[in-house]
Amino acid sequence: MHFYIGFFLPDTMKIIMERSKFIYALPLFIVAFLISCEDKKLQSPEHKIDLFADERHEGKAYVMSEEECYDQSQMVITSADVKLVDSSSGRGKAVFIYKINSGDLVKTTRDSAVHYPLQFLSNSRLKLGKDSMYIYLQKLNGYRFIAKEKNLKYQWLKGASVYSVGKENK
Repeated sequence: MHFYIGFFLPDTMKIIMERSKFIYALPLFIVAFLISCEDKKLQSPEHKIDLFADERHEGKAYVMSEEECYDQSQMVITSADVKLVDSSSGRGKAVFIYKINSGDLVKTTRDSAVHYPLQFLSNSRLKLGKDSMYIYLQKLNGYRFIAKEKNLKYQWLKGASVYSVGKENK
């Protein structure tokens, strides 16, 4: 038996050795090719997976009914004398501060008496009318520095709309 080492191998043995290396490496090349094709297929614009399709309703904000607003608010006041005092927009969240000069207390869970003028904060601009309307308020959460400076205790109930007093809004 003869042992051939390195370049001393006959050409037929070199070819056999090259084929055996290629046969072992062939499945690795095939798997790598298939994985790269799958990645390209997933990156294509036609193949989109939306995990939150049922939860997303773009352009549709939830607006509470009058009964929901009344039940979830901690204070309800009726007034026609509501004015925008201050607003801040640009950096961060928009903040609007409204002032109630006079009104009637309809519901309260915190304070038994309300001292006017009363100021409250809202994250959205309210569509104020000239008629008397319901003002749905809840305890102020956050805005520590603004609350201290402006003496604020309440904020507009999130998701509530402006409802007029005496009109049926359905």
